[in-house]
Amino acid sequence: MDEVFKALADPTRRSLLDELFEQDGQTLSALEQRLPMTRFGVMKHLKVLEEAGLVVAKKRGREKLHFLNPVPIRLVHDRWVSKYAEPWAATLTGLKRSLEEAAMEKVFEIYIKTTPERLWQAITDSEMRSKYTFGVGIESDWTQGSRYQAAHPSGPAPISEGENLEVDPPHRLVQSFNALWGEDVKSEGTSRVTWEIEPVADSCRLTVTHDQLREDANDQLYGGWPMILSGLKTLLETGETLTTPGSLMYAQA
Repeated sequence: MDEVFKALADPTRRSLLDELFEQDGQTLSALEQRLPMTRFGVMKHLKVLEEAGLVVAKKRGREKLHFLNPVPIRLVHDRWVSKYAEPWAATLTGLKRSLEEAAMEKVFEIYIKTTPERLWQAITDSEMRSKYTFGVGIESDWTQGSRYQAAHPSGPAPISEGENLEVDPPHRLVQSFNALWGEDVKSEGTSRVTWEIEPVADSCRLTVTHDQLREDANDQLYGGWPMILSGLKTLLETGETLTTPGSLMYAQA
């Protein structure tokens, strides 16, 4: 977490994050035009933000796009803020806006000390998954082209469903996603979620990309990812579940 605090301490880097708050998925050239500094200066600051995990760079054709990654902020919140905050508080210094700005694509990245096989199991095993998704399990045979459903044992109907578009254990899982927990999200239609697992020494880098979102899509579709991924990291590294106020509130819903 030292890298996160160091990155946030610089006003220029906070300005870069502000720009990504307003418009996610920008190129270096676009960001350079918004700041009074050289291209090299912007590159240096982006590198610090990437090393802290606050920005994720993704190739899109010939372009390199930069995305805000709110997961490290969520981890800081869970460790340092939630114990002092009211149950409904889920923000740190106003950065909640990163979860509220709609975009066509959202990218979340987290490092977890585990093996690819164990991480894949945690994503696809219903019992393990329910421990970090607020009691919601998932059922599928995990073959390409098969269907999946996610449901809470106390609920009469699934809360989400879709198709497994690509299944490559323990590296990559691509799924269509249809939210079913309310009429407001049902109307959003189908989006796509991609899970990518990359071994890094004795850990794994997990990148979750939620894209094909409608412009101005309901933020319920993607706003819960930081808390879910924080819970996944906690489970695999400690064997425990999150007990932050927000996690407990959703678990009891």
